[in-house]
Amino acid sequence: MDAAIPIRKIIHVDMDAFYASVEQLDRPELRGKPIAVGGGGKRGVVSAASYEARKFGVHSAMSGVLARKRCPELIFVKTRFDRYRELSQRIRTIFFEYTDLVEPLSLDEAYLDVTENKKGNPSATLIASEIRAAIKEKTGLNASAGISINKFIAKVASDINKPNGQKTIPPEEVLSFLEGLDIKKFYGVGKVMKEKMYRHGIYTGRDLKDKSMEYLEANFGKSGAYYYDIVRGIQHSKVSPSRTRKSLAAERTFRDNIASEVFMLERLEEIAEEVERRLQKSKVAGKTITLKIKYSDFKLQTRSKTLPLYVASKDLIMEHVKDLLFQSKMENSVRLLGISLSNLNTEERKAAVEKTVDVQLTLDF
Repeated sequence: MDAAIPIRKIIHVDMDAFYASVEQLDRPELRGKPIAVGGGGKRGVVSAASYEARKFGVHSAMSGVLARKRCPELIFVKTRFDRYRELSQRIRTIFFEYTDLVEPLSLDEAYLDVTENKKGNPSATLIASEIRAAIKEKTGLNASAGISINKFIAKVASDINKPNGQKTIPPEEVLSFLEGLDIKKFYGVGKVMKEKMYRHGIYTGRDLKDKSMEYLEANFGKSGAYYYDIVRGIQHSKVSPSRTRKSLAAERTFRDNIASEVFMLERLEEIAEEVERRLQKSKVAGKTITLKIKYSDFKLQTRSKTLPLYVASKDLIMEHVKDLLFQSKMENSVRLLGISLSNLNTEERKAAVEKTVDVQLTLDF
């Protein structure tokens, strides 16, 4: 391992099929059955699928109609975000028993920096095992974990032994692990980027490593330097408890398409009310209001307006949303409307306990 590469002890904890597992936890009659959390109607979208449903090819973001075609016995259950948030908070409490360097990515996953931890335990692997056991004991839910020297590798590793497992990539195995990794397994390489990589003869980490910085920047733009570093185990991004929220939004997909702007305003009132609630809960306000419109032909359109002052109230938001709605003629009937506020008045806060370890660690991993 190159001594110049920053070595930290990072754990990525990822709950297994979180929403679906919560539903099966609370409703024993659903255990062992294929379930999908989300709408099963004509406009419904799957938010999460149990492992039993995944065997049929059902996954999140899939339309309810397609999910039911793939698995005729699929059971749809409604989302209960209050319950998911409750359990997520209980899980985070466990994380903070080990470290204050916790960076949540969503309700069901987070990074933890345990390089120096409250338990004085030198083994990140043992800490991950303890955390997973505590989550099971206190919530009844299973979690998987990845452990390595940085966030990127830890996240990739957490998928390897799912569900209910963990994988450690110690410093001395990082480079060989990355070289043998299928390029589509690299976090951040989506379907489009994967195909582009393939066209350049890049199928594995080893293929990526063979390309020069100049080649990668010429063919992949600003991302070139990132790919050059990441395949060499270099990532300087720290676990940051004070991730700054960049925007806040709410949206609704309608069971039937809406053609009347009067009906659209009624729905937007409801959406603006939800945005106001979320702004108040997060104690933020924003200057840029964006109206999101998805037409019945799935064409997506956004209309934005930046104000001189911060706003957070439903009435002020709606005042400008109306202007955006009538800014130009609607192109078709509408299946989705959304409102977001960005350019928020949040400030980056330094983590009081954040530390950087730029030396090779000799303690157990």
